[in-house]
Amino acid sequence: MTGGQEHWNEVYGARSEDALTWFEATPSLSLELVRTHLAPGDAFIDIGAGASRLVDVLLDEGFGPLTVLDISASALAVSNQRLSPRDDEVVWIEADITNWQPDRSYSVWHDRAVFHFLTDAEDRAAYARTMLEALRPGGIAIIATFADDGPEKCSGLPVVRYAPETLAQEFDRQLPGKLETMDARRHVHITPKGNRQNFQYSVFRKKET
Repeated sequence: MTGGQEHWNEVYGARSEDALTWFEATPSLSLELVRTHLAPGDAFIDIGAGASRLVDVLLDEGFGPLTVLDISASALAVSNQRLSPRDDEVVWIEADITNWQPDRSYSVWHDRAVFHFLTDAEDRAAYARTMLEALRPGGIAIIATFADDGPEKCSGLPVVRYAPETLAQEFDRQLPGKLETMDARRHVHITPKGNRQNFQYSVFRKKET
């Protein structure tokens, strides 16, 4: 994975969360998609959530159990502090997604901008295996990456850009016959400095058999 724990701890330690290029005061599209596919009482995990405020809204709306995973302890500390004293209502996991072993199954897996950092084919394969293991049969994966005309780098690191079609093809290579595409759409993210970044959001369902 490009950018290890030290890199991301430095990133989150250098600036406030609302100054980071990926900051969203309200993660509207992620919320729309999660609300569509997550029922109260269903388990949810946010991959590479960093200091994202998605978990705040899901807590407010009564969803849970909720899990947040990130490689950066500094990023998780930001969310912990912001959510205190409700932070104990969330399971916090400090881990690299490419070598993490889930100990439960989830109904919805959400990833905004982790997968596109996996420039190594072996890391993408590891991610896909972990996602498949973590999702219950019929579970949903929401994967957001830079679009095929989006930025070529983020936080000084190279990324792999995707159209919805090429992302679906990548997962079909890694997990042949295991997923079906449920939804796909483009999204323009406006950074705190007013720059436009093109994303794609894809929704996959783990097949029952």
